[in-house]
Amino acid sequence: MAALDKIKQVAVIGAGDCCDNEYQAAEKVGGLLADHHLILFCGGLGGVMEAAAKGAQARGGLTVGIIPGISGENIWCNVVIRTGLGHARNIILVQSADAVIAIGGSYGTLSEIAAALKMGKPVFGIHTWEVPGVVECNTPDDAVFRVMNDDAPSLSCHTPRDAEESR
Repeated sequence: MAALDKIKQVAVIGAGDCCDNEYQAAEKVGGLLADHHLILFCGGLGGVMEAAAKGAQARGGLTVGIIPGISGENIWCNVVIRTGLGHARNIILVQSADAVIAIGGSYGTLSEIAAALKMGKPVFGIHTWEVPGVVECNTPDDAVFRVMNDDAPSLSCHTPRDAEESR
């Protein structure tokens, strides 16, 4: 019996309240991930999360929403994980992903980026926080291409103090 290839899980992160350009970019990213048979993980709420899940659903993709509470998920999530953990769910979200695509975002997105980099996950950004280790992408196509090709793996960025503490 042949071993099955693992399907890549990609977290799409961004603000629950986003601008039209971010919404459109997220929707396109979701659709492209579905086209490549990748599983989309998101925070399960509105804004970028909703748009990405909507785009994936439109193309027949599988979407997983990891929500902070016990209700309030968007209608585009096939699977909903109700954590009741508030912002702590951000860690579960990025830990569940093989790669992360950040689109725009606020402080919650920044915390997810930081956690993903700390975990050594590749992070690809479209008009998001400028953080060392985040691979800047100009378009949704660019971000998904890089995810597909494991381009430029993330480098964790540590302060000198972090290096001393981790020894």
